[in-house]
Amino acid sequence: MARRAMGAGGGSGDAGGPGRGGVKRARRPEVRLPRLEPFRDGELEPDGDYDGLEFREEDLTGQDGGGARFMDCALRGCALDETRLHHARILDSVLTGPRGVGTDLAESTLRDVELVDARLGGVQLHGAVLERVVIRGGKIDYLNMRKAKLRDVVFEGCVLVEPDFGGARLERVEFVDCALKGADLTGVTLTDVDLRRAGELDITRGVDRLAGAVISPSQLLDLAPVLAAAVGVRVEAEE
Repeated sequence: MARRAMGAGGGSGDAGGPGRGGVKRARRPEVRLPRLEPFRDGELEPDGDYDGLEFREEDLTGQDGGGARFMDCALRGCALDETRLHHARILDSVLTGPRGVGTDLAESTLRDVELVDARLGGVQLHGAVLERVVIRGGKIDYLNMRKAKLRDVVFEGCVLVEPDFGGARLERVEFVDCALKGADLTGVTLTDVDLRRAGELDITRGVDRLAGAVISPSQLLDLAPVLAAAVGVRVEAEE
């Protein structure tokens, strides 16, 4: 069963409380898994119920686990190419080293989850709900989070290439030592989103939606050209 971390520093008095600059910090999960049984069923089933299982280096390519529930599970080194997990619920679980292209997690729920060292491309998380989730390490290309809801989510030490947050709602979300390359923030709603520790911040669309986020002075300088373009300001040297 997952236990909630009480703030980034672990103290019980600052869970979700103000961090540096007054922005509220994300509450991180602390997943403590029970003794797990190995998964032996061969293939996922739609609306399946998986409790206290370890999926170790399983090839789940093309399988259909739509609507399934994963509770107190560990997925380690699994292949998720074109795996259908639409509307799945992943709770109190750890996913380590998943790899694959086209994984469908649309409209799924991830709560108290650690996703570590992922190597994924074209992941569909549009309309998903993420609460108390840490995404640490790895690289995710073309992440689709359109209209998703993220609360208490930390992206840490990972690379996100052209992530699409269009129309999403982000509350208490932190980007720590990670790279955002070509991010799309069109129509996004941000509340207590901390971008100051992002190693790279490249926003191609939706820079005008940064209200509710906190950035560093150096990031402001880097974003100045796109911010000026967004508000229609022409910047020219004096003749």
